[in-house]
Amino acid sequence: MALMRMLFFTHSGLRYLILLIGLISMVYSAWALATKQKNDRPGRVLGSIFVGLVDLQLLFGILMVALGNYYPALIGHMVMMLGAAVVAHGAMMMAKTTEPVEKRAGLRLAGVLIALILIAGGVMAIGRSLFSTGVPSITS
Repeated sequence: MALMRMLFFTHSGLRYLILLIGLISMVYSAWALATKQKNDRPGRVLGSIFVGLVDLQLLFGILMVALGNYYPALIGHMVMMLGAAVVAHGAMMMAKTTEPVEKRAGLRLAGVLIALILIAGGVMAIGRSLFSTGVPSITS
């Protein structure tokens, strides 16, 4: 099924963009925390991009399962990925209202780090490496 292959490779490839934006967000947040930055906008933007990409990834994963690409090992994968999305959203929401402003970067840093750890665990839960794309078990 061409649609399933397209969804699989989109879902699998989007992981690299999430990892890249997550890494950039962590580096910026660490720098902002170390230098006690008062300008919160770059951190909010990076955090929003990260959360948006995680949400998009979650949507593609749900679509794949809804279209029939399900096997028991996916349970651990889905739990870890849902956890990553919840952590990412929660950290960004908490960072919006935290005072003083300088502490917001620390929350974002922790949220992205924990989300990335959960993402790595979720990828490994289905027996794949974080930096390789396995051949999908999709029938035509």
